[in-house]
Amino acid sequence: MKSSYWLAAACLVASIPAYAGAGFKPIEIKDSELAQLRGRYVMPGRIISFGVVMSSTWRNASGDLIGASSALQIQAATIKPEFYVSTIKQTGNGTPALQGTGNVIGGAALSSTQGITQSVRAAGDGNSAYNNVAIDVKESNSPPPIVTPAGQVLTAGQTISANNAAGSIAVSATGSGIQMAIQANNNQGSALQQVAQGGLLQNTRLLGNSNMVNNLTQLSVVLNNNGPSPGALDCNLTQLKGLRTMGY
Repeated sequence: MKSSYWLAAACLVASIPAYAGAGFKPIEIKDSELAQLRGRYVMPGRIISFGVVMSSTWRNASGDLIGASSALQIQAATIKPEFYVSTIKQTGNGTPALQGTGNVIGGAALSSTQGITQSVRAAGDGNSAYNNVAIDVKESNSPPPIVTPAGQVLTAGQTISANNAAGSIAVSATGSGIQMAIQANNNQGSALQQVAQGGLLQNTRLLGNSNMVNNLTQLSVVLNNNGPSPGALDCNLTQLKGLRTMGY
């Protein structure tokens, strides 16, 4: 055996931790360590475009509608990520909605959960509520063209609001994400949707009757299908070929 092989073997043995002295035995990985690997399966530079579209609307029994939509698109050429917000207002038949008399207790912990949280709690009749999340992942040779959405740019710490007979909506941005909050008039209820700190929350409380609520978040990801060449992918394995003759 060549002296270079002996040198490689000596370096390999010196780099083995003490707990592996009995050989290359499998070692159980703790759940806390596995949790740190979540979402890290995409090669660096593979994502060439990422977009988020959010919308929240509330329509009361009289047909009045209040809501907002926001859009964000990030690409490699993006200088500064910006959310564009548009408010939505429609007038119904002019008949005032009846005062809601329902009562929902609890739920304070919903805003502190992690991951995706969707909740609909109703204390009235004839309501409909939808919390929807759509994820679209595509492969392409190039990112899609950047289209500047309509609406007002939402800056950090700013709040964009609107109101009508259905209620009021406030869209706010913080250092960790964006939030849409609807407070319906006549004690009809409230709706909250936010994307922040790696999580998504959609929460609806219905205290009155005949309301229609929609919370929607759409995530769009484009991956570059021109990945590294096969030679670049197996470069690390090629370096280990010399260890085969030594039984490793």
